Amino acid sequence: MKNLIAAVTLALMPTAALAQDAPPPATPKWSLAIHGGAGTLDKAAMTPEKRAAYEAALQAALDAGAKVLADGGSAVDAVKAAIIPMEDSPLFNAGKGAVFTWDGTNELDASIMDGRDRSAGAVAGVKTVKNPILLADTVRTQSEHVMLMGAGAEAFAAEKGFAVTPPEYFATPARREALERLKAEKLSALDVDHKFGTVGAVALDQSGNMAAGTSTGGLTGKRWGRVGDAPVIGAGTYADNRACAVSATGWGEYFIRVGVAHEICARLRAFAEFKAVEGLGTELPAELVANVPQNIADNVMADVASLGGDGGVILVTPEGHAIFSFNTTGMYRGRATSDGVNEVAIFGGEDQASATPDH
Repeated sequence: MKNLIAAVTLALMPTAALAQDAPPPATPKWSLAIHGGAGTLDKAAMTPEKRAAYEAALQAALDAGAKVLADGGSAVDAVKAAIIPMEDSPLFNAGKGAVFTWDGTNELDASIMDGRDRSAGAVAGVKTVKNPILLADTVRTQSEHVMLMGAGAEAFAAEKGFAVTPPEYFATPARREALERLKAEKLSALDVDHKFGTVGAVALDQSGNMAAGTSTGGLTGKRWGRVGDAPVIGAGTYADNRACAVSATGWGEYFIRVGVAHEICARLRAFAEFKAVEGLGTELPAELVANVPQNIADNVMADVASLGGDGGVILVTPEGHAIFSFNTTGMYRGRATSDGVNEVAIFGGEDQASATPDH
């Protein structure tokens, strides 16, 4: 009888009263960060024309990924949408505009990871695929493997319907000149590149899922099938809905040794688990909690620097933070969020908007 009375009472209550008692629906958040490489960037050598070209290219990539997220698309699709324009631009060391190996070829690496189920795909040393990030995602979704390399990866691409892109598509005069200068003057890749032009994107979609992707041509003059961190899951790319999504750019050997992308996510997951076990959901100051992802990223990058490596990372968190951390003079980067942040930057200290969303 009590249940019947309660049901009748509820049915007779004014709609306005019911609406007043119900909490307002939360607005879904989304967040995106991109990078186009980090390194020793010289402001004095950055002409207004060159700066405008890079900023336009970064904004185009940012807009492409942000549109997917704003329209309710998935984090994985947003990551691909942001990376493809950078692979297609000769300004970056990925796809068209990739650096040359010692033997005068362009060898491309890429990886992508979905934080929902930690499915991942990667390719290394491919020479005939226009957009390696798309092939990496096809490895993730249409094979039982995580990483394919060289001729095998290209055979897989052909089987899946990828067009064969001729080698001359990837070559640019600036990259060829860099290889020639490296050989003539007996320089290292760092001497001629000054920056790591690897590209990447990380995203949080409106469903709360995260993804990360990275694409690169590697180092100028690389030999013996050298592979850096970009296609290595856990080093250059990692995504886990419980913690974060990370994409890295830098001196790959050091990022592999530190396991940078996974290390950042593991530390953030440990912090979340600590809060849950200790029941610290609301007890910790909001400002302290908001600063944790930045501090963790900075500490991991400091570890890379302590070994002699440099570069940077981008990451997003389940709360919607879009964060950069780099130990170089600059990093081509951008971020956009559902809270209205939309910016691109090149040198340190140029970020104008807060990366921390309102809660």
